[in-house]
Amino acid sequence: MMTDSIDLTIILPALLAGILVLVTHIPLGAQVLKRGIVFIDLAIAQIAALGVIIASSGDFDPQGWAVQAAAAAAAILGAILLTWTEKRWPEVQEAQIGVLFILAATAGLLLVAHNPHGGEHLQDLLAGQILWVRYEQLLIPAIGTVAIVALLFWFNDRMSRLGFYLIFAIAVTASVQLVGVYLVFTSLIVPSLAVRNYTEKRRLPLAYVIGVGGYASGLVLSTIFDLPSGALIVWCLTLLAMLAYALGAQKKNGSAVVVHDLEI
Repeated sequence: MMTDSIDLTIILPALLAGILVLVTHIPLGAQVLKRGIVFIDLAIAQIAALGVIIASSGDFDPQGWAVQAAAAAAAILGAILLTWTEKRWPEVQEAQIGVLFILAATAGLLLVAHNPHGGEHLQDLLAGQILWVRYEQLLIPAIGTVAIVALLFWFNDRMSRLGFYLIFAIAVTASVQLVGVYLVFTSLIVPSLAVRNYTEKRRLPLAYVIGVGGYASGLVLSTIFDLPSGALIVWCLTLLAMLAYALGAQKKNGSAVVVHDLEI
């Protein structure tokens, strides 16, 4: 039977890693949509991944403090740079975020160009290796999650631009190494997109349900069918989000605004 291929000793730590990511990324994703800087997560995640690549080239332990510090430093520097660009040229901030993402991504390609295992390492950073996460890897991310949630709760809507970017950078640094760039973006944006038609009170709980359901179903299906777990989680989470959005749109009872005859 297919259920015989489900190994809970592998799935449970991976699911816990996903939940840790969702705890911080869903409220941060709501802020990203509110601020209109959707691709900041991709840029910061890619910069953090670049920090990991730089540190890994020095033969440091992939799970050691040196790699963690390099990723965090790179992400924080990226956050500070984006704070400055938003203040200096706010009208083109989204474009600047896109340029920074491309520069970080191509820098990573150049750095691993002569590494025989570079392609594999780059693939791990993008798609993640969530299915092979171990419990001992979750201690530091769990502590960071508690600290970030406390900061988000304390500052709420009073957070400055720099404060938001720095908290965002710290959150993304740990999650990139746990689940990869693709799942970081999906966890941040997709649940918040799905619940935007719901009442304010229901948005956050429903977003968490969508996120946990997407991770759980993706992990189970990936072990059954022997498919890449990160990519399958992205699809499962997105399909659940589409279903939730469709149900929410029905509950709006035609309140959505449709614009016709747009004049240019």
